[in-house]
This record gives sequence, structure tokens and C-alpha cells, in this order.
Amino acid sequence: MPEEILFEFERNMDTGKVAQYLRTVADHLESGDEFTLKSGTESVTLTPPKSVEFEVEVERETSKSGGSTEIELEFELEWDEDGTGTSDLNIG
Repeated sequence: MPEEILFEFERNMDTGKVAQYLRTVADHLESGDEFTLKSGTESVTLTPPKSVEFEVEVERETSKSGGSTEIELEFELEWDEDGTGTSDLNIG
């Protein structure tokens, strides 16, 4: 299935600010409210269903030249646009 990027944002930020953004998204998910992501002239409004597919991925990227390694942590939420979704999550 072809992908269409609806919104993209990437910036180095203080981890406290990142946590604040994640809390805001979590609050909207918990309340069932739609929310809008905005950056400059770009924006996208999302209305996730009560059940979504949730993926957590951690990668280690090692430089071939022997430089420093990077850790990448990704959180991904996925759902069908028709509002259906199936999944369960436990974090401990």
C-alpha cells in the first residue's frame, strides 16, 4: 500500500519538552478527543479510535567508520481510517 506523508516534524529538543508533547497526546488519546499537530504552515487533525495498534521499536545504529552509535526509540500508533482497530498494550 503506498504511503502519503500527511505531516512530519523533527527537531532536537530538551527531553522535558518532548515529555510535555507526549503527555498532551496521551491526554487526548485517553479522553477520546481529536487533536491537531501543527508546525509552521503544516497541520493535521487526528481522531484515533478507542483501540489502536501500538508499536515500540528500539534500534542501535552503528557508524561503519567507527564513530559513535545512536539509539533510536520509536513509538507508533496505527489505525484504519474507518475507525476500526485491534490491539492491547501493557507497559510495566
